[in-house]
Amino acid sequence: MTMNPPSSSTELAPGQFERIAKALADPRRFAMLETISSALECPNQALCNDFPVSKATVSHHIKELVQAGLIEPEREGQYKTYRVRSDVVNAYAAEVIRRVGKRRSRSA
Repeated sequence: MTMNPPSSSTELAPGQFERIAKALADPRRFAMLETISSALECPNQALCNDFPVSKATVSHHIKELVQAGLIEPEREGQYKTYRVRSDVVNAYAAEVIRRVGKRRSRSA
């Protein structure tokens, strides 16, 4: 059985695959991405309340997720909310499957 990547209209920019992999390698950052994806929008303050780290640490993790293209910020007055870029997550998943999901025959 082979895995077929989901169809995706978004293509990753050069170097983006590696940036995403690095961003998701941090367990807390991955947890923040999960938290953001569990709602349509996630306010910055909710992340600060949900994770037992300083605001500066939350900001650092958010910056890494934004730079990887996984989330996008939206400012409403003095408040910032974040939403997951599903198109980028799907393109990343498709690329993972393309790179490692192919079945290779074994030499007996």
